[in-house]
Amino acid sequence: MAKMNFFDRAIGVFSPKAALRRLQQREALALLGGYNGASLRRPALQNWNPYSGDANSDTITDLPTLRARSRDLARNAPIGGSAINTVVTNVIGTGLSMQANPDAEALGWSDAKTAEWKKLVEAEWQIWANSTDCDATKTMNFYGLQSLALRSMLESGDVIVITPMISDRAPYQLALQLIEADRLCNKDNVMDTETKIAGITFDANGAAISYDIAKRHPGAMRLTGQSWTTINASGDNGRKNVIHLFERKRPGQVRGVPYLAPVIEHLKQITRYSDAELQAAVVSAAFAVFLKMDADAFSSVFNEEHQSRYIDRVGKWDGKVDVESPGNVINLMPGEEATVPNLGRPNANFDPFFLAMLKQIGPALEIPFEVLVKHFSSSYSASRAALLDFWRIVRVRRDFVATYFCEPIKQLWLEEAVSTGRIPAPGFFADPRLRQAYSRVSWIGDGPGSIDPEKEINAAVKRINAGVSTLEKEAAAYDGGDWEANIKQREKEKQMMDDAGLTIDPNQNSQTLPPQS
Repeated sequence: MAKMNFFDRAIGVFSPKAALRRLQQREALALLGGYNGASLRRPALQNWNPYSGDANSDTITDLPTLRARSRDLARNAPIGGSAINTVVTNVIGTGLSMQANPDAEALGWSDAKTAEWKKLVEAEWQIWANSTDCDATKTMNFYGLQSLALRSMLESGDVIVITPMISDRAPYQLALQLIEADRLCNKDNVMDTETKIAGITFDANGAAISYDIAKRHPGAMRLTGQSWTTINASGDNGRKNVIHLFERKRPGQVRGVPYLAPVIEHLKQITRYSDAELQAAVVSAAFAVFLKMDADAFSSVFNEEHQSRYIDRVGKWDGKVDVESPGNVINLMPGEEATVPNLGRPNANFDPFFLAMLKQIGPALEIPFEVLVKHFSSSYSASRAALLDFWRIVRVRRDFVATYFCEPIKQLWLEEAVSTGRIPAPGFFADPRLRQAYSRVSWIGDGPGSIDPEKEINAAVKRINAGVSTLEKEAAAYDGGDWEANIKQREKEKQMMDDAGLTIDPNQNSQTLPPQS
């Protein structure tokens, strides 16, 4: 109930009726709310009453359908497949490479010792990461697993990574096994409870305790004797046994939602529309000539036997035009006439409408229109603005993959390398501060490319000269390269050029040979 304020009471002294009417109107406004978007009386909103559930009730029951439709769009819808491929290619590309960056100050190391330890760690890492032994199935190396993990997360909403130690692998026993989202489900398909939701058991704080993994995919061709394995999230020593990779968008959310979920309907509809327009254009192109014969001429030209044969052959036509063999000539029955509609194909309005729909889909997927359709027809400034906007999203997703996928795996690998003595790290297991100092790394991926290389390299040089950037940062941003390796390679090339008597003029694009004696 609305309460009377000072003005209401003052008005009530002179006009109680006016004060009552004022109070009633204020109470009505309170019931209506302060936002038009919450009104239940406005014509545009009165039939809009969405259910407001928690993060899991809004998603868990829809996930099987969302996954199936998302995968179908990724396989069969050009725009759906393009969106996922674009994200994976730009975020992962050839793979996120690990560069050791130990905290020399905390470790009390000199520059020489730091460089030596960094070189050893990166060499050992490559032994494991470049080998298919890091994959439990011995199919992919670590960089391929990065791509597969991100793609699976985008298509299905989440992906589960198991980190077993396989004894017959050498020199490192750590292996990774990627599990598709469908296999993470409650053991024996029991109903969810407060502590077990969609295959995950939680403690009182909401932290995962264990995961129920089905032996076979629910959609397997031969699904007989289904069984489950329950894997603890961490071992007794705190080792991470399971990495559950998904993007959490609401507090309390325990399973991920497919990347295409917000635009599934739009993608399916424009795919149908595109298919219909394509089919109409194909039919229109398969032009057929219909021959009509006058009934009197038919009787005078053909005898009864030939008339019967002609009518029998024409009667077998099913009314279809063979689009695989355009240019059909079709005879009609005497007296028949073919009416050919004006198909008006190709449709001149198809392209503007199709592109207008993509301009709605792109922002929902955080992909600029130009990047989504791979078509840069605007000015340099507009095209570069689109790429820079997209690259901000790429960096966010790259940091996500590095933080929640690459970093935990690197830590497991480093723990094994130190425990087996392949990498010396005194105090690694005894002091958390030292462990952090040893474990510090950077994850470097492919660069964004360039639209106008000359302009962008000049800008990079100016940033370095102005002190707002460094060779290390610019090399990483350009192509993910190692600036120290670049310096060493340049030194080697310069020495070889000098030995060969060659020079390079920085103002020209060609090499200059020394004058012949």
